Amino acid sequence: MRHLEAPTTAPQTHRIASVDALRGFNIFWILGADGIFWSLDEMSRGKGPVLSVIGSFLGTQMTHVAWEGFRFYDFIFPLFIFVSGMAIALSLSRLVEREGKVQAHVRVLRRALLLYGLGLIYYGGISEHWSDIRFVGVLQRIALCYLFASLLFLNLHMRGIVVALVVLLVGYWALMMFVPVPGIGTGSFAPNANLANWIDAHYLPGRLWEVNRDPEGLLSTLPAIGTCLLGTLAGLLLIDERLRAQQKSLMLIVAGIALVAGGYLWGLQFPIIKTIWTSSFVLVAGGYSLMLLGASHQVIDVWGYRRWATLFVWLGANAITLYFINNVLGFNNVLGFNDMPGFERFAMRFVGGDFATLLDGVATPGAGHFIVRALGLALAIALAGFLYRRKIFLRV
Repeated sequence: MRHLEAPTTAPQTHRIASVDALRGFNIFWILGADGIFWSLDEMSRGKGPVLSVIGSFLGTQMTHVAWEGFRFYDFIFPLFIFVSGMAIALSLSRLVEREGKVQAHVRVLRRALLLYGLGLIYYGGISEHWSDIRFVGVLQRIALCYLFASLLFLNLHMRGIVVALVVLLVGYWALMMFVPVPGIGTGSFAPNANLANWIDAHYLPGRLWEVNRDPEGLLSTLPAIGTCLLGTLAGLLLIDERLRAQQKSLMLIVAGIALVAGGYLWGLQFPIIKTIWTSSFVLVAGGYSLMLLGASHQVIDVWGYRRWATLFVWLGANAITLYFINNVLGFNNVLGFNDMPGFERFAMRFVGGDFATLLDGVATPGAGHFIVRALGLALAIALAGFLYRRKIFLRV
């Protein structure tokens, strides 16, 4: 715990605007900005070669790669975990100062259990049989990453955290590369023919996302913890008072460039695959996260240009709450509305149905969906602004 107690990393008593903005930028896409770009893709079809190419490119970037590769949409979830890691360094430092290390462990365990439980409910809970429960998922992975990264943070020096990160990434590569898969052999990273998928198919209880594999499976949680630790290290750098603010921005950007380059090089041997969260994927996604954090820290916290990021700061201040309202409290998965987030479904009450169909006919195909999705996102931003202006910051 010396890295928490040292005066060079004293806890900050104020919110870091760039961190809230980065968290808000992340949740911005989850709350419906992705759907707006899908609509733009639909609206641009047949509108000339330039618009069609631009729309197609944007629409493609808002979809996951089928298996190997990296698109913008593949960046959203690891960025969320990265930001959760930053919060560990920023919030637990203050908590240890106020209430001590034991209470910090209690708080971490309680929050992880709550997140995991909400994840179970989101995917249907215990509605019928044990075999129908989805024990892993987005919220469950966030909970596990938060839990283990927090425990490492509370019990290791910074050097120990770096060592743990290296062990997780190199160890995962070694397992995937050298442990033989029955009937397949070693070194396979193909769908359903790799160690991570094989373990999920044979040892992961309950309902899998796909028949015999899960993108938030057991073994791939190990490198995902590494993504969280990258965020924790970035958070520690932000609160290190030995460094000037501009130095922090530069270090984050340079480190990000190095990780992205290293990730693509490693990807030549250990492919960049989000579905099994390969170590090369961790480096690429983590590198982009560091660069984005460094740039936003320089612009917002160093140069003081904050007004442009106001909406992101609003969203970031209550990101988890907005996510729950949009997904968990909307019971999307419980009721089978997988394809429509809560804010978008609410917007349908105002501009959906025949009104959206009319827009498609009067304007262009896709205009109706565009208006619905834009209004849904606007409602989310309006709620975020309401909470922020009244200093209501809800925590899980």
